[in-house]
Amino acid sequence: MSIEGQRIEKRGIRDVGVINWIICRIAAKAVGAEHMNLFDTLAVHKRLFWSWLPFSGMLLGGGRIPRQDTEMIILRVAYLCECEYELQHHTRIARRFRLDDVWQQKICSYPDYSGLTHRQEALLQAVDEMVLSRTISDDTWAELAVYLDKKQCVEFAMLVSQYEALATTIATLRIQTDFA
Repeated sequence: MSIEGQRIEKRGIRDVGVINWIICRIAAKAVGAEHMNLFDTLAVHKRLFWSWLPFSGMLLGGGRIPRQDTEMIILRVAYLCECEYELQHHTRIARRFRLDDVWQQKICSYPDYSGLTHRQEALLQAVDEMVLSRTISDDTWAELAVYLDKKQCVEFAMLVSQYEALATTIATLRIQTDFA
């Protein structure tokens, strides 16, 4: 998906506030980028940014789903939504959780790629159904529930929804990628 002409222009410290500006700089440094355009853009709406940060942080690293599965889910959502911004960030992050380029290719090529575990296939099938049809079939839900407890199932639905919403926000606001 091509994104041209970011719709929310870059803002300075006065526009986003000192604390938000510092958070944006720390986030950029953490990912090795000059700017983290998603944060810089969302920080324009100060209250919304402060509400989104803990929610997003909980789903990304503070949840009950193992982090390797979380990254696999995010990569699949990003791939299905054709969100280059999310793919750039999460291909890097996923490597830290033992999802190398070969695994990432399997995730993006699902269901045409063999070598995934039943658990991974269940997670990816559920992601595909949620993103493509906005729900999960009873059969897929039953398979998902074999691997995730009730709290994890709720978290799964929120994780997929969060990253699909981010992909939509990124595309709508035409947020530029952070890496060339």
